Amino acid sequence: MQFALNQMTAPHLPFASFLDLARDLGCMGVELRNDMAGLGRPLFDGLDPAQAGALVRARGLRFLGLSQVYPFNSWDDARQAEVAALIDTAKRAGAETISLIPRNDGTGGAEGERQANLRVALKACYPLLVAADMTALVEPLGFGRSSLRSKQELVDMIAALDMGARLRIVHDTFHHTLAGGGALYAAQTGIVHISAVVDPSLRIEQMEDEHRVLIDRRDRLGNIDQMAALLAAGYKGAFSYECFSPETQALGDPLTALRQSFDFISAQLQAKAA
Repeated sequence: MQFALNQMTAPHLPFASFLDLARDLGCMGVELRNDMAGLGRPLFDGLDPAQAGALVRARGLRFLGLSQVYPFNSWDDARQAEVAALIDTAKRAGAETISLIPRNDGTGGAEGERQANLRVALKACYPLLVAADMTALVEPLGFGRSSLRSKQELVDMIAALDMGARLRIVHDTFHHTLAGGGALYAAQTGIVHISAVVDPSLRIEQMEDEHRVLIDRRDRLGNIDQMAALLAAGYKGAFSYECFSPETQALGDPLTALRQSFDFISAQLQAKAA
């Protein structure tokens, strides 16, 4: 198992402390974010990107990805500038990928419209990625209001445009469940995001980011089954914890809680493989 840590799981920790947490957990890498301004957190806590990347690597971690541009599939001059700027920051910091997130407000999801918007955005992004020798991770969101729910639709579009060399997909266990499951596309997956929903009162369509907590025996998303299936299909990348629950984000001892969850996941996968 290769675990990683997304900054959203512990967004209140100072930058260096977050990196220490990932190192102490034995993670292979981290995902860092540019969308925590609401918490008063500038990117890298204001550090120069090159300095931030050096701190990641000094702890033996890979800088797996820098998030995010939203909504990437509503393409215009402003979006192009945002993608170019994120690529530039990622390159200076030594990040391996950037993340592209689709519109998630109930618009742009009509049949025909969403495919056209996706095609325009991917065709515009691709030359920027090639010029910078950068890979982008595109994340389908399973919410009913999302303009890109289907991994199959995304994989088919990337293949049709012959852009697989620079575009990978995110398999998020939460969004996979919300979108109704389906094919896994392990070969096209650049990273896997993991989190649980444990509230027994929620219907699938009621689940939101705020319900995403650490994985334990109460998990309703089938994380262990999804992870086992991805591994069996040949996926060799990171499983990155991405929790949005305020309760999880406010844990007083995230090291112990995350370590217990990692141990639980590993034990369950070993038992399943036995």
